[in-house]
Amino acid sequence: MTKRDLVVKISEETSLVQQVVLDVIQRTLDHISTALARGETVELRNFGVFEVKVRKARIGRNPNSPENDVRIPPRAVVKFKAGKEMRDEVLKLTPSQPASPG
Repeated sequence: MTKRDLVVKISEETSLVQQVVLDVIQRTLDHISTALARGETVELRNFGVFEVKVRKARIGRNPNSPENDVRIPPRAVVKFKAGKEMRDEVLKLTPSQPASPG
């Protein structure tokens, strides 16, 4: 699903003009991005939590020349943890396990 798909769906469900829906969605995403850029945690109840974590520095290897170690510096990354309701909905996609023969 793209942002455009989301705009069309919400517009159809609410009878709002697509440009207004797009503006609201874009402003929401901008505020989330700004908060994360300040190092804040963004918690959306029943959806999930976005937070900034700092990855430690580590040593990597170039697969083309594995004898050379490459230093990978520490860096900040965004982590997302799904909320309970979302996890429960996604779990419904898990295929049932086939019975083992025997």
